[in-house]
Amino acid sequence: MAEKKQVPLRLSEKLYNDIAAWAEDDFRSVNGQIEYLLTECVKQRKKDGKYVGKEIDAPLELDIGDTKS
Repeated sequence: MAEKKQVPLRLSEKLYNDIAAWAEDDFRSVNGQIEYLLTECVKQRKKDGKYVGKEIDAPLELDIGDTKS
């Protein structure tokens, strides 16, 4: 099996918790779920040139914490 690249990734707590819950529903680790989601996006892009549906353009409600110091 080919060696996998390690990529540091920073996520908001809310996003992490959402992915963790989804991973648990799908019987995957959080890392496995992230890899699965990225793989599906890449497959979709190769298939029809689109990443995801049009709803991706909707503004995100990001939980990035307090940015004021």
